Amino acid sequence: MKLLISNIKTLVQVEETPRKWVAGTDMANLNCIDNAYLLIEDEKISDFGKMEDMPNYDEMEGFDHVEEIDATGRMVFPSFCDSHTHLVYAGSREIEYTDKIKGLSYEEIAKRGGGILNSAKRMHDATEDELYVAAMERIHEIISMGTGAVEIKSGYGLTVEDELKMLRVIKRIKETTPLTVKSSFLGAHAVPAEYRGRQGEYVDLVINEMIPLVAAEELADYIDVFCDEGFFTVEETDRILNAGMKYGMRPKIHANELDYSGGIQVGVKYNALSVDHLEFVGEEEIKCLKDSETMPTVLPGAAFFLNMVCSPVRDMMNAGLPVALASDFNPGSSPSGNMKFIMSLACINYKMLPQEAVNATTINSAYAMGVQEELGSIARGKIANVFITKEIPSIEFMPYAYGSNLIDAVILRGQRL
Repeated sequence: MKLLISNIKTLVQVEETPRKWVAGTDMANLNCIDNAYLLIEDEKISDFGKMEDMPNYDEMEGFDHVEEIDATGRMVFPSFCDSHTHLVYAGSREIEYTDKIKGLSYEEIAKRGGGILNSAKRMHDATEDELYVAAMERIHEIISMGTGAVEIKSGYGLTVEDELKMLRVIKRIKETTPLTVKSSFLGAHAVPAEYRGRQGEYVDLVINEMIPLVAAEELADYIDVFCDEGFFTVEETDRILNAGMKYGMRPKIHANELDYSGGIQVGVKYNALSVDHLEFVGEEEIKCLKDSETMPTVLPGAAFFLNMVCSPVRDMMNAGLPVALASDFNPGSSPSGNMKFIMSLACINYKMLPQEAVNATTINSAYAMGVQEELGSIARGKIANVFITKEIPSIEFMPYAYGSNLIDAVILRGQRL
């Protein structure tokens, strides 16, 4: 199948030579082509350029049946890559939302059996089919909002059986959606109530029972740990990451959301693909991330929903670091997978330029989930995951119009949905 998108007002995030990420001051630069075309063959991007340079495909062999979309007045972006979500869950948590409004902290709600433990109880009671159906509704929602790749974590099971149940649902999503999906095993998301005072025993369970079974069924691409104040220590994280890496799972870390936890340092130590949240980042953490292969990933939706301090994104970029953005789509602290809104929050609350926000939600977030060679930019040979906007005046209008649906058409793996 061949699909030609012509008369594109602006083709955004174009690369002749694909990069692994964009860092520092380069994040303010966005490669674009005005008055452009984009040719898709089968699932891949085949060609692109200015309309004045577009070949006469009508006269070329093999181009008898080309579907054409006239994108006059509209822009084409690479689909968003959402590198941090928890979108497989059973039921919402709006009662805790009310508790937050009344002034209870994240830690206070967790101590009362809310938070992650609340989701774990609901997870235990749900069947795989129920979880799959609910998750696919969210999958269709984020596809309609421009997401073309998503990483999904376990972590609401907290027992051997329920963690495996979650990961099997994620595997089923991988097999039945055009999205590119990566899975992360997050058995160390919280300490179950029955292990309070015996946290070390739960860590042993994660290491000795959960990880081998997850690996045996090939259910996880990555291993994750919530290394933060009140959750898992650096030493415990160290042990869990070591165990997961022996089974081929590269680390990703929840780090420094609640305090300076040492999570960034242990993540870099083990060459984590990303360290995520990062509300608390200072000179020591930035120095640690410099010259590493670990992507600092900020989750503006969670900080917004929980009314937390904002990560010092500008300090990280000024130091020459790349930054990725992800939604943290989950029922407790970020109940939205709208990556366009994440861009808006990045601009409003973190003072990122729109161009920086685009880089952070495409090429950099693709790296943060290990798909930068396939997705994240408009480059020949990459998977054709793109969206066509409605008629908009500029790239800046995307985060500016924070409440408007500006997506006119979604194309995943070369197919218009």
